[in-house]
Amino acid sequence: MSLSVLITVTHLLGVGHLTRSAALGRALARAGHRVTLVSGGRPADLVDTAGLEFVQLPPVHCEGTDFTRLLSEAGTPIDDALRAERIRRLLAAFEHAAPDVVITETYPFGRRALRGEFRALLDAATARTPRPAILASIRDILNPPSRPQKAADAEAILRVFYDGVLVHGDEAAAPLALSWPVGTALERQLVYTGYLGGDALSDDAAPTSSGEIVVSGGGSAAGLALFEAAAGAADLDTSAHHWRILVGQGVPESAFDMLRERAVNAIVERARPDFRRLLAAAEVSVSQAGYNTALDLAATGARAVLVPFEQGAEQEQRLRAEGLAAARRATLLPERDLTPAALLDAVAREAAKPHPVASASLDGGARAVRAVEQAAHERRRVEAAWDALARCLDDLQAAGRRATLWWRDDDAAEPTPALDRLIALSRTSGMPLALAVSPGLATDALATRLAAEPGVHVLVHGLAHENRAPAGAKKCELGHRPIDALTRDLAQALLDQQDRFGRQALAVLVPPWNRVDDALEPHLAAIGFRGLSTFKPRAASHRDGLAIINTHCDPIDWRGGGGLADEAALVETLTRDLGSGEPIGLLTHHLVHDERLWRFVERLVRLLAAHPAVDRPAADRLFGPASALPPAGEAP
Repeated sequence: MSLSVLITVTHLLGVGHLTRSAALGRALARAGHRVTLVSGGRPADLVDTAGLEFVQLPPVHCEGTDFTRLLSEAGTPIDDALRAERIRRLLAAFEHAAPDVVITETYPFGRRALRGEFRALLDAATARTPRPAILASIRDILNPPSRPQKAADAEAILRVFYDGVLVHGDEAAAPLALSWPVGTALERQLVYTGYLGGDALSDDAAPTSSGEIVVSGGGSAAGLALFEAAAGAADLDTSAHHWRILVGQGVPESAFDMLRERAVNAIVERARPDFRRLLAAAEVSVSQAGYNTALDLAATGARAVLVPFEQGAEQEQRLRAEGLAAARRATLLPERDLTPAALLDAVAREAAKPHPVASASLDGGARAVRAVEQAAHERRRVEAAWDALARCLDDLQAAGRRATLWWRDDDAAEPTPALDRLIALSRTSGMPLALAVSPGLATDALATRLAAEPGVHVLVHGLAHENRAPAGAKKCELGHRPIDALTRDLAQALLDQQDRFGRQALAVLVPPWNRVDDALEPHLAAIGFRGLSTFKPRAASHRDGLAIINTHCDPIDWRGGGGLADEAALVETLTRDLGSGEPIGLLTHHLVHDERLWRFVERLVRLLAAHPAVDRPAADRLFGPASALPPAGEAP
């Protein structure tokens, strides 16, 4: 099935980000998909955008490595009006494309100075029904975050908005963790596509040796120091080598002219579209160590001297160059050691080595296309699951049957904005709420807050939510202690809950981590409990004098590091459970909800609460009148 894909990218120094995004777009277009490529950097005529719908935003760029101070086409700092115009055009492109998939190049790992426009796009994509899949696209090695908070912020954005991260590199050779902190949640989102940049030259296309030293420095002015050193090295070279210096379009004409005048023994010209053929014929390549240059070298098997760009706090190119040097695919000349003589010496040493073997398959386009198609498929699966849930409810109504649903939220201890949001959702949707509160953690402030919410009931969430299990065992508070000690503490906890929350407190036990010692259960009714709630389908509606009302749908991916679990699987399982005849419980933990979890819970609660086939009894009705505790001081 043909997809509509929108890719947005802003290159600030060279054209590497745009080149990679265009390569991804062309791969998608070859697979039959419609691609809109939105570029926010300066025009780059040599980047191939054939077959793509190209949208140019008002361009921005930066000087040197100051990525926080963005400049307009006129060279002045960008203002709010320009930012607003970029957002307007980006959103117009989004509306026109109506994409099935949105891909952001670099963000949220970088481009923080443009987060306003990226956030506007993400908000628009998230609000669309059906929502498109959202992917980030990054190269193999990133510039490591200068502060841990930057990595944390990026991961938070990924968790809320993104369905995956395309890493255009080789996981075995250069995993993202070499340059960026990768936790459990981020690891789950990574999809390694292989390198994205074109295939190696075929044998019949490879030119004969030219004997040239080919010098390149990307598409920006960042290579000027390398060009000047190369011109000096050419003057010192007494061999028969010819030097060719290819200057990117980002170098001003005045600097280009001065370099041509300076380079007496070298050909100086603008970058050429046949760059790979020049490299394949070269005696030695001299370049920086950007992503696309490294791919060109690998594709052609050229001998290489790498002078990585290291100004400011940049580390990405140095990390890549060190890896290539360690693999004996290049000679590393640090930028701080760059002089004409040092460069000439490095070239001579590299020229004495055999040519590296060109990689036979560098185009990660096919794998990237499959990853994009899979992301779109998963989004469609999610929407299909929601549609199936709605049909299931309609079918229940048509058959004169009903489903019973209740809502339990764990771990409230004090008033918080998240608790306010939870209660507001309960109130506006008409879905009653039961809060599982640990008596040892509950505050009087929480009791005061809940006193104004008569529709909220309070359950006994163990004692103080403390893990009593030995090392290596699953977490459990209500176990691993003598039964008489546990019953004594629980009896007091029940009294404390009654004293603090009054008639809102119910004699219902919710074991922390949903685990309780089997030997404890037969003693609970004797100390005043009338209900028990854990997480699983129940074996019976009553046991040991207790009403058993469990929860079944927990949207948090606890084992995967948090965040929303597989959305389609959650909805599919809930749809199946609705026909079981058992009251179905939604379990939430408001204190750890991110925005994506909130969106899921809000959508689910509003859908279920509004459907006439769903009964939504309050917890006191569900567990029975005996679960209600009398006011403090009265006999139960």
